[in-house]
Amino acid sequence: MKRIKIKINQIGLLFRDEVLERVLTTGQYWVGFWDEVDIYDMNYAFLPKQELKTLLQNAELASYLTVIDLLDNEIALLYKDGRYNQLLTTGMFAFWKGVPEITYQKFDTRALYVDESIDRNLIEKGILARYIRMVRLEAYEKGVLFVNGNMERMLDAGTYYFWANNSTITSLKTDTRQLSIDIAGQEVLTKDKAQLRINCTVQYKVTDIEKALVENKDFDKQLYIQMQMALREYVGKLTFDELMESKEQIAENVLKNTQVKAEELGVQLADFGVKDIILPGDIKDIMNQVLIAEKRAQANVIMRREETASTRSLLNTAKLMEENAMLFKLKEMEYVEKIAEKINTISVSGGGQIIDQLKTLFAR
Repeated sequence: MKRIKIKINQIGLLFRDEVLERVLTTGQYWVGFWDEVDIYDMNYAFLPKQELKTLLQNAELASYLTVIDLLDNEIALLYKDGRYNQLLTTGMFAFWKGVPEITYQKFDTRALYVDESIDRNLIEKGILARYIRMVRLEAYEKGVLFVNGNMERMLDAGTYYFWANNSTITSLKTDTRQLSIDIAGQEVLTKDKAQLRINCTVQYKVTDIEKALVENKDFDKQLYIQMQMALREYVGKLTFDELMESKEQIAENVLKNTQVKAEELGVQLADFGVKDIILPGDIKDIMNQVLIAEKRAQANVIMRREETASTRSLLNTAKLMEENAMLFKLKEMEYVEKIAEKINTISVSGGGQIIDQLKTLFAR
């Protein structure tokens, strides 16, 4: 006989002729020399030398164990005393009941959505990264979920988790804020074959997610083409001069003509504006010449108007001086004063005739 001691938090399995006879708990036991006793620490998983399923046929041993049996499509989250311990995949696992307390969550990965009961912190830490797919939409985004090529549902802002299984999961999303597209460098011909380059911009907002993402492919590219064609169509109906005279109406007409087509793409147009119209070099030179000629003509008109007014004023002054000798004398003195302002020194040579003339000039 030999003595076996089983300590606290230990369990012994007594085998006789390789057959499990009994379970030994805390205490001391006398066993035969030919008996074999395997001692296990209850703080750890039960990993026997023998086949686990065979041992579990012993009802006494099974009562001490928590058994987790996982198929190929199943996983389990193991907790000890309420704290996450490890991730279990395909296989059979056994843990001792008691201290620590063993609990677990079992999940079928063939499902589409990840169970809400899973702690999201475990997902974010990457513990389940191999088994989970994630789709995230920002606060300003909306989207559409496709499963195996079929539309499953509309997605609002948030984070969605899916099991990584044989299902094919794809998602499309778009920004629901007001957006803008620049339509730059558009080469267009007017009705009279004048070639122009126009830069413009369009502002829009996605209002129908299904139309934008499901019924239409690349709705933003289609919108770009529609605005481009509408611009060409409108400009092509006007001559160069008509276009220059009605530049402010371009945006209004293009916006009006594309509103319905834009709604078919699931978007609502907010505004359309022409940034600038770039003329070819030869047309620009002609326009500059026309502008210069117009300004010269305007300047000539103004000059003639001023000359006429000045002549009329001189005529009126002459009539007044003719009728009033004193006024004529004052005007004469005014001009003499202006001449004198520009003279620093007067040198007089000759007889007294000049002095007499000056006296006569300034005499009252």
